[in-house]
Amino acid sequence: MRKSLFTEAQVIGILKRAEAGQPVTELCRELGITQQTFYRWRRKYGGMEVSDAQELNRLLDENRRLKHLVAELALDNRILKDVLGKK
Repeated sequence: MRKSLFTEAQVIGILKRAEAGQPVTELCRELGITQQTFYRWRRKYGGMEVSDAQELNRLLDENRRLKHLVAELALDNRILKDVLGKK
């Protein structure tokens, strides 16, 4: 996945500027982002503080790691069932 040019803290700062009354079109032009990107950020980070965003990323990483672990264990389990079933 492509790395963002903006950190979560910067994104939250940008969203707060928009909440303070700066027009979205002007903000997007100034930052060089599309309005679609802005609204995607607002959907994901809207109402969050920086610590909340960091916690979200930590939980997403942990979830990704656990899903990978479950997939490996399911594959191992399937292989063992196939080996035992052939006897």
